Amino acid sequence: MSTYQLVARHVEAALAEASKQGIADDVVARCLLSEAIRIFRSGRPIEDIAAELTAAIDNLDEDAPLSFIRP
Repeated sequence: MSTYQLVARHVEAALAEASKQGIADDVVARCLLSEAIRIFRSGRPIEDIAAELTAAIDNLDEDAPLSFIRP
């Protein structure tokens, strides 16, 4: 099992449990993002975390070419 599959399985379980409690998916996503940042902060400089988040933001549109290969 890949790391992605492992995490995805746990995210799906968290979403299912939250749904049973009436918690919206976007609230869960916000909490997951906060947790990801907390994990990043334990071993990476803030500038590196900001670059990671910026790269994710720049590539939100899955139909657009990746930002680093755009003209």
